Amino acid sequence: MVLKPSEVAPLNGIVFAEILHEAGVPAGVFNLVNGDGPSVGAPLSSHKDLDMVSFTGSTRAGVAIAKAAADTVKRVAQELGGKSPNIVLEDADLQTAIAGGVMHMMTNSGQSCNAPSRMLVPASKHEEAKQIAKATVEAMKLGAPDSDEPQILGPVVSEVQFNKIQGLIEKGISEGATLVAGGPGRPEGFNKGYYVRPTVFADANNEMTIAQEEIFGPVLTIIPYESEEEAIQIANDTPYGLAGYVQSGDVEHARKVARQIRAGNIHINGAGPDIDAPFGGYKMSGNGREWGEYGFEEFLEVKAMLGAQAA
Repeated sequence: MVLKPSEVAPLNGIVFAEILHEAGVPAGVFNLVNGDGPSVGAPLSSHKDLDMVSFTGSTRAGVAIAKAAADTVKRVAQELGGKSPNIVLEDADLQTAIAGGVMHMMTNSGQSCNAPSRMLVPASKHEEAKQIAKATVEAMKLGAPDSDEPQILGPVVSEVQFNKIQGLIEKGISEGATLVAGGPGRPEGFNKGYYVRPTVFADANNEMTIAQEEIFGPVLTIIPYESEEEAIQIANDTPYGLAGYVQSGDVEHARKVARQIRAGNIHINGAGPDIDAPFGGYKMSGNGREWGEYGFEEFLEVKAMLGAQAA
């Protein structure tokens, strides 16, 4: 195995390498190479002696890796971006569904590939949903990641990411979405660090940039729908397909809707992750699966031996 960590956050990979070394793993079984994508990732992806590439990151980088790997016809497994829908059905408990969806969106300061970044709510409950979302955001506490305060929203990973998020927030405003909470700039009381104000847009439609592009920051887009069929259509109207979320007072109703969402992982009524379940996406969210049995199978080839009768 050859691991190339993100150049933005390489320390966990270095610690892991040190652990394996101290444990006595034979030399060459695990290898660590640091560097950026163009100088290290590209040569690894195209190298003739590598049988398989597993990548987690942006769809843009995933496309480049797949192209680099094509000449040597190696296996490629990818877990890429997402713009996951969170459908709040008519029969859902609105307070629980909206507040829970907002909190889930803001986890990791919005830096989760499967974040429920598009919240679809019945048009008749849109105004109430806006108020619940606003109150939920205003109750959040921001601060350093090592703070003991609950509900801490920390900074985003880099200046590049901070600037990208700021640009997309401005884009949401300019395209006419209603700014319910947050907005551009750092939060009040923070004059340094890459802190982003937890932001909620509403009165949005699925053609807006903030509904189509992965923001990878604490920005939620609320989109009203008129019918369940329209909600499903909006949910699937995206180049991504990593995850989906359905909130309903009736589990069978939620399952019926969940089956129609083209995404690799569907969470019903706030269900959390399960590392025994396969994790991965449809469409431009990648190919292959991580976690559980399926995660191991991505690294295996199938061999058939014919004509060798057992004794």
